[in-house]
Amino acid sequence: MRIIDEIYMNGKFVKTNGTEVQELINPATREVIGRVTLGDERDTQAAIAAAKEAFKTFKNTTIEERSQMLQRLHDVMMEKFDLLNQVAVDEYGAPAAATAGRTQYAAKNFLHNMDVMKEFQFEKQIGKAKVVLEPLGVIGLITPWNANYTHISTKLAPAIAAGCTVVIKPSEISAIQTQIIAECFHEAGIPAGVINFVNGRGDVVGAELTRNPDIAMISFTGSTQVGRIIARDGAATMKRMVLELGGKSPNVILDDADFNKAIPLSVMTAFSNSGQACHVGSRLIVPEQRLEEVKQLVVKTVEGIKVGNPWENGTYIGPMVNQKQYETVQRYIKLGSEEGAELIVGGEGHPEGLENGYYVKPTVFANVTMDMTIAKEEIFGPVLSILTYKTEEEAIELANDTIYGLSAYVSSSNLESANRVASQIVSGRVLINGLYDEPKAPFGGFKQSGIGREFGAYGLAAYVETKTILGHDVLHH
Repeated sequence: MRIIDEIYMNGKFVKTNGTEVQELINPATREVIGRVTLGDERDTQAAIAAAKEAFKTFKNTTIEERSQMLQRLHDVMMEKFDLLNQVAVDEYGAPAAATAGRTQYAAKNFLHNMDVMKEFQFEKQIGKAKVVLEPLGVIGLITPWNANYTHISTKLAPAIAAGCTVVIKPSEISAIQTQIIAECFHEAGIPAGVINFVNGRGDVVGAELTRNPDIAMISFTGSTQVGRIIARDGAATMKRMVLELGGKSPNVILDDADFNKAIPLSVMTAFSNSGQACHVGSRLIVPEQRLEEVKQLVVKTVEGIKVGNPWENGTYIGPMVNQKQYETVQRYIKLGSEEGAELIVGGEGHPEGLENGYYVKPTVFANVTMDMTIAKEEIFGPVLSILTYKTEEEAIELANDTIYGLSAYVSSSNLESANRVASQIVSGRVLINGLYDEPKAPFGGFKQSGIGREFGAYGLAAYVETKTILGHDVLHH
């Protein structure tokens, strides 16, 4: 049982001022594995003050100094790799193999940002002007529970690279993971006050970060609903915003695709991170005349997917993160059937033998239409909707018929066709014939999937503000 009753502030772990205690539950067993005392407004204000003080000197550090810090942040994460992994599996319930990959990815973020920072033009000449990109100030980082380390490092790394200080509010249900990563960062020997952590609720700690005039920018990953609140409340102090929000990503299978490859891959894409990810391809868009074939391939794939203990080899889908998320997914599955979609595999309730955790049956609906709730709303669980089209134009129209625009997928055996369709999909990322990643390329959304971009030079640019200096080379006598 882990008892977490401290926040990390100004280089020290200090007792939380807040008094609300929350239980931390292993979603695979429903056992209570910890308790966290949540921070309050006063804790948040103290952390902001520490970050504000630290910024005075941190903004003047050299690229070389910040480069060494980024290297150390990477190194301590790799040293504590096994522990980081273990608590992520126990507290979040993601399969161990997937968690290991994400933890490594999180550590590598620091190295990628080190490279980007070295190539970044912090100063340039434009005509007669000297243009300087200066660190913004104190940044509020608000991260979700579906990949705690990844989201923290994705936001922290460019902040450090830019010369900004931060107050991090991770998800309160990830408090054990947060504790371990905070201990890592403490060991990295970053100047006191540069990195601060406050566990707490969004409507308390998150709200204070969003309102507080000493916070220059909010970088938030989470639901579109909360993103709207942050954008609205941050406007009062003209906060800069990077919002990485929800998605209902289309996966368009063109008629000439290799269905034996594309369909199983599309199921794995929809169910990655147990379906608890904003970029999953949750709408499978297929040619109408091939629907029966698609259904058979989908059912066969789903039946071969292992759901269960996240520590067991071969497990692909773990439990939902908590009871609330389990109930949300159940509600959508019920709605799918009620609204007339055809349930082809899965359904309500726990998979057999997995009643002890927050497990759901991987579920697929066919004959889904865009007026159904399951086609429109982000479910955040292993639920896939199959929609059909008659023409390529209709496929593109279906793909774009959403308030979101975060990720999209296209499969075709003809690259020209695939690229033609990809170019017409309104989405921050489009992946053709497979799952790829380029950690230095921008990630973020069109439409209500967010504002701004993360990763690489685009990500770093969000943490600086532009200053134009004129007459810098003119001396009047």
